Amino acid sequence: MARRSNPVVEFVRWAWGQLTSMRTALMLLFLLALAAIPGSMIPQTTVSPISVLDFKREHPFWDKIFEPLGMYHVYTSPAFSAVYLLLFVSLIGCILPRLAKYLRAVRKPPPKLPARIGRLQETATGALAVDAPTALDNAEAYLRSRRYRVRRFDEGVSAERGYSREAGNLVFHISLVVLLLGLAWSNLLGFHGTAVVVEGRGFANVITQYDDFTSGPLLDTDTLEPFSIDVDDFRAEFETGEVQTGAARRFDADVTVNDAAGTSTELLTVNEPVITAGGTQVNLLGHGYAPSFTVRDGNGDVAFSGPVVFLPQDGNFASVGVVKVPDARPKRLAFEAFFYPTALLNENGPQSIFPDALNPEVYLNAWFGDPAEETGIPESIYTLDTTGLEPVPGDNGEVLRAALPVGGGMTLPDGLGSITFDGWDRWVKLQVSDTPGNLLTLIAIAVGVAGLCVSLFVRPRRLFVRVTDAEATAGGLDRADAASGLPEEVAALLAATTGSQELRDNGEGSVPAEKEEATA
Repeated sequence: MARRSNPVVEFVRWAWGQLTSMRTALMLLFLLALAAIPGSMIPQTTVSPISVLDFKREHPFWDKIFEPLGMYHVYTSPAFSAVYLLLFVSLIGCILPRLAKYLRAVRKPPPKLPARIGRLQETATGALAVDAPTALDNAEAYLRSRRYRVRRFDEGVSAERGYSREAGNLVFHISLVVLLLGLAWSNLLGFHGTAVVVEGRGFANVITQYDDFTSGPLLDTDTLEPFSIDVDDFRAEFETGEVQTGAARRFDADVTVNDAAGTSTELLTVNEPVITAGGTQVNLLGHGYAPSFTVRDGNGDVAFSGPVVFLPQDGNFASVGVVKVPDARPKRLAFEAFFYPTALLNENGPQSIFPDALNPEVYLNAWFGDPAEETGIPESIYTLDTTGLEPVPGDNGEVLRAALPVGGGMTLPDGLGSITFDGWDRWVKLQVSDTPGNLLTLIAIAVGVAGLCVSLFVRPRRLFVRVTDAEATAGGLDRADAASGLPEEVAALLAATTGSQELRDNGEGSVPAEKEEATA
């Protein structure tokens, strides 16, 4: 009696067969590419949280749609991860059976001689000019010279080549698996962050030094590579001619790197990052101005002194920033400031007409208020929360405003204090990142492309020749579409076997001499 099949087992077999089919793998690959489209068009939290906040503020309508759909974290969403893992499993399930089948095929000798060579795709028959054993020796020698695997019989020779075609195909698919592993390695254990460093100061690779930081879920931030970078000098040059005036022509920085390999001086440019001894990569992303101020409070004490990072607003580096002086007494102070590298005041108000600092000026709005209790809640250094503050009054009841050149100062009324514009420095924005799977990913891509080329250009082919006392019959067939050169190779095999014609090599394989002359 036939055994009754288990429906659960049958379903699992069917599901596994569907998952590991080539059609499913292609569909999952398409879905993965489709899911990556919104991730490349919409700012991602894992890449730049600040860009996400800016997008939400500028596009509130789309934010109401994207936020519930999880469009700000596409690459870490359950749907994307599910497609990624299914593709990984599908590729492995597809590769393993094919690999086992290929290894068995490689160990097997070429096939036996067909019963009727004349029915093959291409055949040729010719009279023997030598005896049968010599003809078989000639055929075997020719085929081995053409890198065929040869199997000899008493009545003929069978040969086959092109095993590397399937090997290239397998290498390509295995490289896809390795590529996925490399990407997963980088996403799980990699990190990237940015930090703004004022010229003359430095950065240490600890989590508290970053302005924004994103890492993989398996990364322990306490194990970051210990190194530091000092920005010794920064240079920026802009076009001064009539064509493309103000366009950036150069910006780079001399930095001192202190890492496990020791201390070294490096040149950091836009397209040439600095790579530390531990493999962490430091890139130069941008630059701007950091005006320096000295603020004295109402008691005459220096409550603040130093550079403040200002954010560029246009191509001429008109920049905005905030000078916060929470320790000023008896009133705390704050200043909204606008920095213009090459300042010009006209009917449209102050503006910068060139990105280099040819005529720098700072325009200030002053605020004051009672000292505030420290809450420990972080706040942006680029914006001013005016809660508990009020504008410093100026003439005629207007808000106090002032334009300060380098070295200029302003004394606040009612004994609130004073502020001096001491000068300016430049700042650079550094991106620090470590993607440990990059090398593995690069190797996988290179090997995959090589395997794909092999699978596309190698022509698997079988040749046979049967020898009798008076004649030889050669035949062959291609095991791939769009192959060419089979008739010429069959003719060359027959000529070599019969020994009746001289052979020449025309670069595409050995062919009979008279056939080559006719072709010419």
